[in-house]
Amino acid sequence: MRKIAVFVLLAMAIVYGSANAQAVVVSDKTGWHKIGSRTIDFKNDKDEITVMGADKFSSIKFKVNDAPLNLQSVEVYYETGDKQDIAVNSPIGPTMESKSYDLNGGERNLKKIVFDYNTLPNIKDEKAEIEVWGLKTNKDEK
Repeated sequence: MRKIAVFVLLAMAIVYGSANAQAVVVSDKTGWHKIGSRTIDFKNDKDEITVMGADKFSSIKFKVNDAPLNLQSVEVYYETGDKQDIAVNSPIGPTMESKSYDLNGGERNLKKIVFDYNTLPNIKDEKAEIEVWGLKTNKDEK
């Protein structure tokens, strides 16, 4: 039954569209899980990742690959309709990560994450890739 549910979620993510990144989280194990990633251009930009599946997290953080970027702000939308604004305003170098940001109200079901950023100039003119990671504590299961 679980395999069918995962297959349906993956199919929905593909059908939903390619304009926004879709992330299907299948694991409920305690710890950090990669929610999704985007490749970033050399201009100010705004992107979003829609989160589906096992989407309950207590904190998020960001990892950067290939080139530095300036992560300006993040909007976290919850399935309850609430929104949390996080002002980051921080450059993050390649192979580095941001600090973790607690989500309002403990472990919450995420709907989507919208981030505003720009790639910083670099010697190789590489585009940055940003990864969004979420922490599962599973506190309400204990």
